Amino acid sequence: EEDLEKRLCELDLRSDLDVPDIPPPTDSTPEILKRALSGLSARWKNWWIRGILSLAMISGFFLVIYLGSFMLMLLVLSIQVKCYHEIITIGYRVYHSYDLPWFRSLSWGLIYCLLYSVASGITARAGSYVNDSLVLPKFIEKEMFISFALYLTGFCMFVLSLVKKHYRLQFYMFAWTHVTLLITVTQSHLVIQNLFEGMIWFLVPISSVICNDIAAYIFGFFFGKTPLIKLSPKKTWEGFIGGFFSTVVFGFIFSYFLAQHQYFVCPVEYNSETNRFVTECEPSELFQIKKYPLPPLFQAVLGWETVNMYPFQLHSIALSTFASLIGPFGGFFASGFKRAFKIKDFADTIPGHGGIMDRFDCQYLMATFVHVYITSFIRGPNPSKLLKQLLILQPEQQLSVYKTLKSHLIEKGILQPSLR
Repeated sequence: EEDLEKRLCELDLRSDLDVPDIPPPTDSTPEILKRALSGLSARWKNWWIRGILSLAMISGFFLVIYLGSFMLMLLVLSIQVKCYHEIITIGYRVYHSYDLPWFRSLSWGLIYCLLYSVASGITARAGSYVNDSLVLPKFIEKEMFISFALYLTGFCMFVLSLVKKHYRLQFYMFAWTHVTLLITVTQSHLVIQNLFEGMIWFLVPISSVICNDIAAYIFGFFFGKTPLIKLSPKKTWEGFIGGFFSTVVFGFIFSYFLAQHQYFVCPVEYNSETNRFVTECEPSELFQIKKYPLPPLFQAVLGWETVNMYPFQLHSIALSTFASLIGPFGGFFASGFKRAFKIKDFADTIPGHGGIMDRFDCQYLMATFVHVYITSFIRGPNPSKLLKQLLILQPEQQLSVYKTLKSHLIEKGILQPSLR
């Protein structure tokens, strides 16, 4: 059976713009896997390749989780750089014949500039480590200015590189670079910020998107008949609906197991004694078992009046619902992008899956939603973070804060005025 999506990619879908053909990516499937699956049809061969590589990636993901939050941050930054590389490479291949001056140097210079900003933000979380260092704080305190200065350097280089007859193309590629930075760097920054709130805010959303992708593929593969959207001919309503219910159930159960462990629910903080990020705390109310009354309909069916669960499990329903209903639109957007440039995948990094960007196109929408969700419904005043900021102040500033707070508490009647 021919691959429908591949055939559509080969069609001339050009609009008014003259988009040159991009050479299709080479088949990166290992030879041993090709030989093992040589007797299968193309449809089942793709099924097994995707399945085996998916298990390998999931296993690697769990290994990184075991290694700790810092390794997860490095993984996020590495994925960000690879996704950026794949999108920028498409732009370069489309117009490579023009040989634009400094284009690649400027593109990578800009992302390294923003990587410095993100890395400085991570280091600034290191609390007392920042206070004890003699050199690092200066670079962290001036991180915004340094990042802006580096960006201005790249901006001036771009202006100096403008070549007659190629102005429009150069500005187009300049905009291409900035949009790519917005898609990759901004979202990875939000992923890391979510991770600092607790690993569970990182794992449940990401796992929900992965679960939805796998479940939708399985339901679509075996039961799919009704096309869902023209941008992705393989996507079906059966896969979309099956993925939704599977993801909500998965998120609810998965969050129950994660909520039982401090390692997953505690905010990520830096321990100056061990010089590493740790996850140790007294779990908040979100991760403490509570009793909830069941609706009358469920009481009649199950015979239970109440159920014990973690409050976070209710939030997991919202996260899973977004991952399964809105998250796929990130994939549809990516499909439209690939249609515009007549390519099947962003790259050939992962056999059967395409590039890294092909696997994480839905994750970017998810990262933004989780950050907005935490800010809007979860995050409140944090005494621990406030105390760390106070400890950075000069002694006279700390004394001024102390006097002001003391006067306020006396006025409220919480403290008694001292007698002299």
